[in-house]
Amino acid sequence: MSFIIGALKIIFVLGFLVFIHEGGHFLMAKACKVKVREFAIGFGPRVYSYQGKETKYTLRIIPFGGYVDMLGESERIDQEGSFSSASVWKKMAIVVAGATVNIVFGLVVYFSLVSINFNEVSTTIDSIIPEYSENLSSIKAGDVIKEVNGKKIHLKSDLDEGLNNTKDENIKLIVLRDGEEKNITVKASKTVNSYVGIYFGTEESATSEIQYIQENSPAEKAGLKAGDKIIGINDLRTEDPLEIAKNINSDEIKFIINRKGEEFTAVLEPENVETLVLGVMLKKADSNIKNRIYYGFWESISYIKAIGDNLMMLIKGNVKMDQMMGPIGISNVIVKTNGISQFIYFLSIISLSLGVSNLLPIPALDGGRLLLLIIEAIRRKPLKEELELKIQLIGFSLIIFLSLYISFNDVIRIF
Repeated sequence: MSFIIGALKIIFVLGFLVFIHEGGHFLMAKACKVKVREFAIGFGPRVYSYQGKETKYTLRIIPFGGYVDMLGESERIDQEGSFSSASVWKKMAIVVAGATVNIVFGLVVYFSLVSINFNEVSTTIDSIIPEYSENLSSIKAGDVIKEVNGKKIHLKSDLDEGLNNTKDENIKLIVLRDGEEKNITVKASKTVNSYVGIYFGTEESATSEIQYIQENSPAEKAGLKAGDKIIGINDLRTEDPLEIAKNINSDEIKFIINRKGEEFTAVLEPENVETLVLGVMLKKADSNIKNRIYYGFWESISYIKAIGDNLMMLIKGNVKMDQMMGPIGISNVIVKTNGISQFIYFLSIISLSLGVSNLLPIPALDGGRLLLLIIEAIRRKPLKEELELKIQLIGFSLIIFLSLYISFNDVIRIF
């Protein structure tokens, strides 16, 4: 039964996200009066087809993808209603529509989850921690932190980031007190944290399975890998990621690891990292409609920034190829989701990732096609058809190679 449920989860997620992606292309093509010959979900042999007035709708056996076949897309046709005869701006709109739908859908779902499952900490000071009070005499309970060293603060995570990005203990704050903004300078305190370089995932998705190992970190030096499952730390048997994180505070840590069914002990020495803390307790945000919308919006903005940061890490080469995840790895994560909330959360992550990755300027992806259209707009004429086909073929070959490599690593991690 669990196998059937897992298979249904995978089919739904992949099928639904491909459907809305291709649906974006399809609807925009219709809006731009471009003829769509076929709207297909999946690849390979047809399972089901229906011939509409103009478009054939097909369901194919391999669910990893889909396509919208437009007149004049694969070959240039000077005919009314063809993709190639449409204006460059209409072609751009059609090309970006699929990724746009995925991104908008992912953000709407993420916003909804934050708003519904409301559990936010505000930026309003509840109290001063006694041992830090000497440095914070100018702060009062009830002050709302609006800026830290010139950085706007909307969430607690913004405050943490503002402190992490400064080395100076003298922190310039703007706080809202009794309806009036005040400029205050306080002295932050240094604290030492143990760093091991292990990432378990987001708060909503974290398990004891290691998702990512930071390069040159104590964890990597100890031989730990993404996909390893921590089942114990020191003398404590636990798979709770929060409990594991609490115990990462000694000079030497013994992790009990389960790697593909085999148990072993990994010993590592954490690095001591100094960070700044303000020394205040923040109030929990009131659960009302205004706050649900406010925090839902800013958490979504923060989420977009995190995706952008991860993308920059990938471009700069800070993420190794074997740490990337393809359809097989994604399917494995989907199967492991517990409860409808976590399942929907992963649906939003995958939708956003699909949308953003499709806009990368790689030939054969939507972003690559968009780049060619931008060149066409600048030149005021398209590239030669033969050259464009060669570029698309090179891009397609690269995508196939990357897909096979990433899928191979997915299989190695899982089995």
